[in-house]
Amino acid sequence: MYAGLVDWPWWGYVLATLALTHVTIASVTIFLHRYQAHRALELHPLVAHFFRCWLWLTTGMVTKEWAAIHRKHHGKCETAEDPHSPQVYGIHRVLWAGVFLYVKEARNTETLQRYGHGTPNDWIENHLYSPWHKLGVVVMLAIDIAVFGVLAGPLIWAVQVAWIPFWAAGVINGLGHFWGYRNFSTDDASTNLSPLGILIGGEELHNNHHAFPTSAKLSNRWYEFDIGWLYIRILAALGLAQVKKVAPRPRLGTLRPVVDLDTLHAVIANRYDVLSRYTHSLKQVYREEIGKRQDGSRFKGLKPWLAEHAGDVPQELRGRLELLRGESRALHTLYAMRQELVAIWERSNASREHLLKTLQDWCERAENSGVRQLQELSMRLRSYVPA
Repeated sequence: MYAGLVDWPWWGYVLATLALTHVTIASVTIFLHRYQAHRALELHPLVAHFFRCWLWLTTGMVTKEWAAIHRKHHGKCETAEDPHSPQVYGIHRVLWAGVFLYVKEARNTETLQRYGHGTPNDWIENHLYSPWHKLGVVVMLAIDIAVFGVLAGPLIWAVQVAWIPFWAAGVINGLGHFWGYRNFSTDDASTNLSPLGILIGGEELHNNHHAFPTSAKLSNRWYEFDIGWLYIRILAALGLAQVKKVAPRPRLGTLRPVVDLDTLHAVIANRYDVLSRYTHSLKQVYREEIGKRQDGSRFKGLKPWLAEHAGDVPQELRGRLELLRGESRALHTLYAMRQELVAIWERSNASREHLLKTLQDWCERAENSGVRQLQELSMRLRSYVPA
């Protein structure tokens, strides 16, 4: 029986499998996701084609299909048109059968025409990678058998082929919108699965990505690690990649005496930092309210839900949260003015002059509210440095 070109102990084959699948993960996150779908970086043609060829061999995915489906996911997130939202289809269907949702959407010609622009359209794409996309995995099977033998080769190949359908189509698309922690109050249900983005190439930091889709770097906090970003930095140092955009870091300068257009632009650019600070302020006021009340125990357990939309708060907690807001002037004011502030960057059709007047009015009322946290937030807004 043919034993292959290598003769390793069992753990050698395990390590080889992990290494091969990791190359596939790196190809998906760097080439398909950050480069093709979001144009967060540019890749040298040789590097880009290596990734494209490797994905043809290990996944059989077509670049245009993947990019189009992912772009539609961002454009229609958590709606009935989202190709793979667990909020729509249920977590079990997306987690265990997400690949079938992907295949279904890949057959939607309208999706490909509307969202698949800018993807490879050269001779090899049109004559090999796209029309013969299933041939790649067959070639990979032959390579695995030749290298690892007729016993280990097919097993390694099976893991390679199943890796992306499970981890990307299932775990990221499923759990990444269902379970985990959130750094940013995005309009969708995206979550970070782990602060250490190693196993899935940094894609674990999914909430960060939805907050800043065009950022080539997915980590955002000091304790988060994005191994895909490490690879991009190495490629950039070798002259094989060029980073186009990363998530903005809020910078504070001197306090502006008046709220001007620079203030407006800086607030909109740093809106997720604003929301993060706002959540911190809500929790501060919550702790103060609980501490000064004799019946504070009635309202314990509400802190994780303070910044969530009312519809996302569990039914058994919603009544107590509404009661606390009604009994606390500070919390009531914070909640009301939060919605007004969010509306500033959501009014895409409003003129700059109207938005500026709205922000000026908001800051004036915040500073005269008598709520310390609102006063501090207004001072911060007036100190942002425009990007």
